[in-house]
Amino acid sequence: MSTMTSTDPASSVQRRGRVLRCVISTAGHGSALNGEAVRQATGALQQLGPETGAVLLAGEGPSFCTGGDVGAFGTADDPGALVQVMAREFHAFQRAIADAPVPVIAAVQGWAAGAGMSIVCLADIAVAGTSSRLRPAYPGIGFSPDGGMSWTLPRSVGAARARYILLTNQVLDAGQALALGLVSTVVPDDQVTAEAERVAAQLADGPTAALGRIKRLVRDGASADFAAHLDAEAEQIAASATGEEGREGVRAFLERRTPRFHGEPAVPVTTD
Repeated sequence: MSTMTSTDPASSVQRRGRVLRCVISTAGHGSALNGEAVRQATGALQQLGPETGAVLLAGEGPSFCTGGDVGAFGTADDPGALVQVMAREFHAFQRAIADAPVPVIAAVQGWAAGAGMSIVCLADIAVAGTSSRLRPAYPGIGFSPDGGMSWTLPRSVGAARARYILLTNQVLDAGQALALGLVSTVVPDDQVTAEAERVAAQLADGPTAALGRIKRLVRDGASADFAAHLDAEAEQIAASATGEEGREGVRAFLERRTPRFHGEPAVPVTTD
């Protein structure tokens, strides 16, 4: 669910080299989605520049994100109006993830429930721990999904399996999530953060424009016919070959060396 806590987290958006790290939940309020953190992350994602090669989404508590702050509904005079406002805010964040021109990696420790599972379903790469668990959570409080889960989940697991998972509020362990393609890899619990950071750094140092084209092609391919998609691939690979990244990649291949897509590694800089 998408209702968010409003605690103002310190440094919820930080740059580490070419990786933009966005914290979406904290240990407070049971790792619920943090409203201020999400707003900061949305703004940062909407203004990505060439200095960013990947985005890392993380929770700082025991879980990645357990969804919304359900307790807020108990005190709301108009819970429907509250949920609608928060859903729109959450959806701005989800759109920013989908539109990001660089890979978005989620470090999924503990639970990813409700809005947390919606984020995992949308991320380009999700690194889970052996104890990680995913659950729609919405039916448990009599809600339907938000965050795009009813769109992304069927496209990942098929309509029949998605209906079963959503209608029965199924808990998926790490192995099941991996088998269904909802997470990309599973590592020991104490290695989730390090592995997600490693993957993010590796992708951030890669051919950023080409990786962005790959994201768009995979996304757009879901609704394009095959002939149109082949045309799009031809256009995008030609653009890659023309660009400096493609030229450097070919030079490096012919010179039998590792490509340097962004020059020498940058000195990590942390900013709010």
